[in-house]
Amino acid sequence: SKEIGMKLVIGGSYDLRTFITNVADNIDGRCAYCYRVRMEETARYAAEHGYTHITTTLLVSPYQDHEGIARAGRALAERYGLTFLYRDFRVGFRQGQAKARELGLYMQKYCGCVFSEEERYAKQIARDRAAFQQSGAGEAESFIKT
Repeated sequence: SKEIGMKLVIGGSYDLRTFITNVADNIDGRCAYCYRVRMEETARYAAEHGYTHITTTLLVSPYQDHEGIARAGRALAERYGLTFLYRDFRVGFRQGQAKARELGLYMQKYCGCVFSEEERYAKQIARDRAAFQQSGAGEAESFIKT
């Protein structure tokens, strides 16, 4: 935020137990719940502090459900008397990553959800297993416990 002269407000908490309680019956639908809960905090803060618009950095990710984000953002903006600013920032995804690397910023490789992290590790394990088997060391696989 210092680099671009923008005020940064950090609030809320992940509240893992509440999150899991609310998505336990529909883990595959967890993103819709997360979008709504996270952006509601943003909308509430914006309304209380005189802002007129809200948006989210999730809109830069090609891995997120943009329609779901937009639906949640519009509904919350309407509820709080705001405007949801939707822009498809995915076109700048690679440039944003390059700039973040240049600035030495932390770049998380998953959205932050424990289930997303689990998926990330499962993909990495599959890649590692395939590379291991291609290297000719696959005969030893029977000794590997996953």
